[in-house]
Amino acid sequence: MKDLWGVLARQRDYRLMLSAGLISLIGDWLLRTGLAFQIYVLTGSTLASGGLLLASFLPAVLLGSLAGVFVDRWNQRTTMIVTNVLNAVVLLPLIAVHDASMIWIVYAVVLAQSCLQQFFTPAEQSLVPLLVNSDQLVTANALNSQIRDLARLIGAALGGVLAAAGGLTLLALGDAATFLIAVVLVAAMRHRQSRPDRTDESAGGAVKRLKAEWTEGLRLCVAGPAMRLFFVFCLVTGVGEGIMSTLFAPFVRADLGGDGRVYGLIVSSQAIGGIIGGLVAAAIGNRWPAATLWGIGAFVFGLIDTVLFLYPLASDSVIPAFVCMIVVGLPGALTIAGMMTVFQNLTVDGTRGRIYGAVGAAESVAVLIGITAAGFLGDAVGIIPILVFQGLGYVVGGLVVLTRRRVLSRVVPQPV
Repeated sequence: MKDLWGVLARQRDYRLMLSAGLISLIGDWLLRTGLAFQIYVLTGSTLASGGLLLASFLPAVLLGSLAGVFVDRWNQRTTMIVTNVLNAVVLLPLIAVHDASMIWIVYAVVLAQSCLQQFFTPAEQSLVPLLVNSDQLVTANALNSQIRDLARLIGAALGGVLAAAGGLTLLALGDAATFLIAVVLVAAMRHRQSRPDRTDESAGGAVKRLKAEWTEGLRLCVAGPAMRLFFVFCLVTGVGEGIMSTLFAPFVRADLGGDGRVYGLIVSSQAIGGIIGGLVAAAIGNRWPAATLWGIGAFVFGLIDTVLFLYPLASDSVIPAFVCMIVVGLPGALTIAGMMTVFQNLTVDGTRGRIYGAVGAAESVAVLIGITAAGFLGDAVGIIPILVFQGLGYVVGGLVVLTRRRVLSRVVPQPV
């Protein structure tokens, strides 16, 4: 707990950023959960609900890598403030939605927010190494992962309550309020990062530089064995994420015999496991190299996933599912903390945003591939074999990372 307290007590700017992220993420889950409910209430169509997923994914695929280029040009703190303000503003049209004929407004809002997120996330991730000491990075990244699960637990519950109490109007106002609170917290940060002044650059020169920086971001994703391993791991686990998001509900229903209530409880137990795992990872993470945490975490995560998907062949109890979803939180937190720390050590400020954006765009494509493949193969091959394949992807990935620890452990000097 000493490492955890050292980051939270001594790093004021990081503490403010973490608090802002928690509040903003609560708003994200509040809106996401409430919208899913309200869209179905207004339309009675699962196709309409599926449109939300498409609206949220497209910007990551089409804009992610380009947004990272601009993040590297702009001050990260300012970028976070501006995107949060714009997020609050673009929510307001939801107040006008009262029936199915205006559902296009919901899609437009979700699309706009997802576009803004492509700028916010790389800025946030690029800022973390500048706010904490290098020996505190694992703890900081573990805390970042932990607040996502905490926000999911709180925000999802609030979203259902607000949707039932006030519909889209209350959801929009509630989410907007979280963004504005986050703005106040980020604005209170003392950190300042200067960027090169390019105001005198010609239009032609600006376009040429933009193209060069965007291309460089794509190239740096696979520049060297360490970054190539990081990139491939993200692609493999992205496909796995798409498989999980598509087949986990059918798995609970068809193979565990559970209903909607059981599914909701199992998903909630995952968030609880993530919160506990994140705290443990933050407390002990700095005792091992980041690459070791990543490799061990991914390997154990995959083993637990594989057990979860295979045990229904021998038992019809749902209790092991709850246990697996809670226990998997610790290796999941170790994996994320280790991965992000390795990434931050392999990159430098000024290029980190474009690399993160390019990797994120490729990962989003991988998720869509996983969703599509699971949709076709789930019926043809079976739900359990496809989900086991997803778990084995983490097992193999973890083993590869462990064998390449020396390559992944190098640290690129950061600019002062």
